[in-house]
Amino acid sequence: MTATELLTRRNADLGEIVEVLRAQQSAKLDVVTSASNLRVADGALRVAGADHELTVDGVSTCDAVLNPTASADADLATKLDIPLPYLRRMRQAKTDLYDTNVNAWLADRPERRFLVRGLRDTASTTPGVLRALLSDSYRIVDNLDILMAVLDGIRRTDVQAEVTAADLTESRMYVKVASRQVAEMAPELLAGYRSPFTGASGAENPLVFAGFVVSNSETGRGRFTITPQLVVQVCNNGMTINHHALSEVHLGGKLDEGRIRWSTDTHAAALDLVGKKARDAVATFLDRDFVRSQLHEITAAAGVAISAPAETIEYVAKKLNFTSEQQDAILADFISGGACTSGGVLHAVTSVAQRLTDADAAYEMERQGLRAMSLAATHAITR
Repeated sequence: MTATELLTRRNADLGEIVEVLRAQQSAKLDVVTSASNLRVADGALRVAGADHELTVDGVSTCDAVLNPTASADADLATKLDIPLPYLRRMRQAKTDLYDTNVNAWLADRPERRFLVRGLRDTASTTPGVLRALLSDSYRIVDNLDILMAVLDGIRRTDVQAEVTAADLTESRMYVKVASRQVAEMAPELLAGYRSPFTGASGAENPLVFAGFVVSNSETGRGRFTITPQLVVQVCNNGMTINHHALSEVHLGGKLDEGRIRWSTDTHAAALDLVGKKARDAVATFLDRDFVRSQLHEITAAAGVAISAPAETIEYVAKKLNFTSEQQDAILADFISGGACTSGGVLHAVTSVAQRLTDADAAYEMERQGLRAMSLAATHAITR
């Protein structure tokens, strides 16, 4: 797989996501360097002396050439104080201006240090991928290590749980874990509801399962987070409970200059807190009493009748910044779902989220499900 092919996956299973993350580990190029060692040519970032090549005389250093992702361009805009819309316009229409602007602002403070995160194909001479330009205080906690720590946390308990889906974007990893062993009946929440995917009845499939979502960014786009989620049996909708999330920011001490190679001790220390949070999450979220208490709270807010669906969902969509296409899809799922309540809005938002092709957008919409239910209830009561 090329460096670009390693960037994203949608709805992968555990085996596939582990394979991709391991391939990423082999392709990673992480360098702490000063702005004086960075320049842009033809829209690609060149990092002086950061890579190596095999010649007849042995191994010698060479420049690493990395094409920025959209996320990395946003980093360049932020770090160099260049308006992002202007930077993107230059990339699309005037690459020479892109080069001139970025190089000028890099040269303005040549002593400034950055952590450059890239992927490159060591078997190819083609440019690699610039994933991020970060602070030299950024603490690297990689996706593969996060995933392994979570799986180890699960193994250390008596709870049977499995990875049900995994997604990888340019900026984040998302992994869903659920336990069919830890389940509760939810007849009130699912009364009158039908799956928009299969037409199956919630009354005949009234279970919800314990679960959680693991998310992490290797590129400065958010902290490592484990968030509890209740998974609906009939449609696999995820009700994400944001206020119980466990998280850890990626900040630490200054990194030494040069290419980063972690020692075993440093690597173990960096992952210690991650492992502890993973074990805490398994013990807390995959627990029948926790599921029961959260289900009780959700059900209590889910029974408000919605008499004006189009108006209510338009209100919810505006409050949560959903697009017009997403708003239309939510209304369609609300109608086909058949539950004309605030809980029906929750079901519609989370079912639409499953069908979005953009994983970042999908998880953000799913994360807003309970908020959408609350907004719908408030609108219905006060209109």
